[in-house]
Amino acid sequence: MSENAIKVLYRLHKSGFKAYLVGGGVRDILLGLQPKDFDVVTNATPEEIKGLFRNCRLIGRRFRLAHIVFGRDVIEVATLRGHHVDSGEKISKTNAEGRLLRDNVYGTIDEDAERRDFTVNALYYDISDFSIHSYGGGLQDLQSRTIRMIGDPNTRYREDPVRMLRAVRFATKLNMTIEKDTAAPISELAPLLKDIPAARMYEEILKLFFNGHALNNFNMMRDLGLFEPLFPLVNSQLVDEPNGPANKMMKSIMQSTDSRVKAEKTVTPAFFYAAILWYPLSQRADDIALEGGLSLYDAYYAAMGDVMEQQCSTISIPRRFSTPAKDIWQLQLRFDRNQGTRAFKFIEHPKFRAAYDLLLLRASAEGGAVAKSAAWWKSFVEGGEEQRSVIARSVNKGSRNRNSNQRRRRKPSAKKTSENTGEQAASPSTDKPAG
Repeated sequence: MSENAIKVLYRLHKSGFKAYLVGGGVRDILLGLQPKDFDVVTNATPEEIKGLFRNCRLIGRRFRLAHIVFGRDVIEVATLRGHHVDSGEKISKTNAEGRLLRDNVYGTIDEDAERRDFTVNALYYDISDFSIHSYGGGLQDLQSRTIRMIGDPNTRYREDPVRMLRAVRFATKLNMTIEKDTAAPISELAPLLKDIPAARMYEEILKLFFNGHALNNFNMMRDLGLFEPLFPLVNSQLVDEPNGPANKMMKSIMQSTDSRVKAEKTVTPAFFYAAILWYPLSQRADDIALEGGLSLYDAYYAAMGDVMEQQCSTISIPRRFSTPAKDIWQLQLRFDRNQGTRAFKFIEHPKFRAAYDLLLLRASAEGGAVAKSAAWWKSFVEGGEEQRSVIARSVNKGSRNRNSNQRRRRKPSAKKTSENTGEQAASPSTDKPAG
């Protein structure tokens, strides 16, 4: 257990409050996993918690939370939640679809457990006697590896549609199965995800696709209808062309991301979004070029803003990631033009490596001319200094030979027609009037 979590639990306990380690921290320890988060619940109010800890800050409007800060380590402390019966609008409020907008209703541990989403998360470690409190059959479901909703799934999903994504994430992360009744309403209620604030969805997507189970989450989300509300542009292409490059690209991206996470290599949302949105971008650029008669580069540049704006309407992408994603897109248009000696300068671009990785993914998905270009760049990137010079010169030499052949094949231009006599110019090859 986290030493800082233990400090928080004991200070609350010694101050006369009930304090429990709850949820994923308890669940993962029981499964033999290393927890990433240690959450604490208590019967102390947020203001009382803040009075006990100088390193505390209160956050949240929908549900008030206390963050106890120990350098980079943050222990989240929540007050035990209660039911909404006879609660005023100032502390509890839902919208027309049943989604909770405000939820500052406090209660007992029994009430709090009933408010948890899944039984495997309704596990409480009591610091006062070192016991574990299990609600709704949580320990049994943990042993049978079952994700089961506490309460009526339809109602609970409407309270917070993100629970549908959490069901998927826990099932793949913990190698569990979503119980039949818990899974049944998801496809019908999936469109409710469109009403979730885009900023919150950004965090949920990070948890889904950057935890080492991206491919499994992607497949399950598509099966349950959860992918389309979040990535409508991508999903449209996946449906329209089941065997097209977009489908191959998505699987390659997910596999690559999982491999990097498991190898403890860095993964960045900038590359992730640049890759999954590449084919929607290409489609939009083609449409703009056709409608407006723009050049390929100008059409792509205009399409970048459109595609990123539409994606951000469902999932907020911070500018620190959306701007590099656009840089990666722009560089795709330069690979063919920068072969030869220009390649030496091109590979020094700060975003070259990310753009090159996307080129390789495109080559795997598309083949053809893109694969040929990727093969050239692969030999250049992986070659030594002398090899690079030979590879670059071969391209320039081939280019000069083609230009020379074109000049030799070009016919001399006809003489200008005499402005005074109106006679036609003679053909250089026959000295006879042309035509």
